[in-house]
Amino acid sequence: MTTAPPPKTQAPDVAAHITYAMRSMGVAPIPRNYELFYEAYIGSNPSLTRELAALGGKATQDELDAIGEQYFGHHQTRVIENAHGKLIGELDGLLRTLQQEQNSLQSYNRLLGETYHRINSKSANSTDILRSAINILTEATGSTMAHGQETVVQMSQRSQEMDEVRRELDEYKRIANTDSLTRIANRRAFDEKFAAVYTSGAKPLAALVLADIDNFKKVNDAYGHPVGDKILATVATVIRNNVRKDCFVARTGGEEFAIIVEGNTADEMFQICERIRTALETTPFKNSKTGVNYGPITISLGFAMAADAEDAGELYSRSDIALYCAKNTGRNRTKAYEDGMKKEFAKSWLIYKR
Repeated sequence: MTTAPPPKTQAPDVAAHITYAMRSMGVAPIPRNYELFYEAYIGSNPSLTRELAALGGKATQDELDAIGEQYFGHHQTRVIENAHGKLIGELDGLLRTLQQEQNSLQSYNRLLGETYHRINSKSANSTDILRSAINILTEATGSTMAHGQETVVQMSQRSQEMDEVRRELDEYKRIANTDSLTRIANRRAFDEKFAAVYTSGAKPLAALVLADIDNFKKVNDAYGHPVGDKILATVATVIRNNVRKDCFVARTGGEEFAIIVEGNTADEMFQICERIRTALETTPFKNSKTGVNYGPITISLGFAMAADAEDAGELYSRSDIALYCAKNTGRNRTKAYEDGMKKEFAKSWLIYKR
């Protein structure tokens, strides 16, 4: 069901406030910047809000990333440093084991050389030469074999320990890149995936979809954040279930999602977005115990094709503009980026000025 466009006197939602503030400061509309402005807007961290406001209208990306690292990066850095320390320790142990093996082989080679010289000595009789050679080689070979077996055991242990560290790092990365509420990828994972879209050099056959739940602030205000959290999780599941398994789906803002799809044309992308939109529109949102109906819950989607953008920044900006146009023309709809949207987008943002 398509709702009527909101009147111009209507108060903007959280996402609109945040995005407008970012553009007013000339900040790139990328997820990690959105995270900073979202936290500043809701006022959960007064220190972060003050530091962000102190940057004024000339904030550089390095300054924003420094604030992000200060307030959001402590745990990640500490865990990685611990795992890095373990890995360095295991590598040092492995190198020491290999050095010991090298020294053992050098000693064995030296004994072989000594035996060779004794065999060729003209001052000893044959019996003495053979007896001496046998004794030296027996002792040296036995010692070298024993040391070699010990080295094999040590190498096996080191290999197991390094494999355990690798598994720890893999598991941490999985947790660090997963949104705890919706169980899909988070901003950090999106940044990594999105940055790789243009690495091949050629124009990629990919698309970026940005989706935003319509009027989500009203849902939170009416029913509370616990209900809002359940709705977010359900929306994430609906999106995930209506795209291919190889499509990348992430929660990038409070109620905003991003989808990276590869290998589809613009027409096919429109159909994919519409499949998501209609699936959500027909999904019931009811409390099974009380019978309260929280729906209908709808979503607006905007997308742009990577082949039409010069880089990741432009691709994100185009998708963002298409999403806004979907919101501004009635919500619960899909919009593909078109060149004419940019001028209309700049004008329509005036309604959000106080």
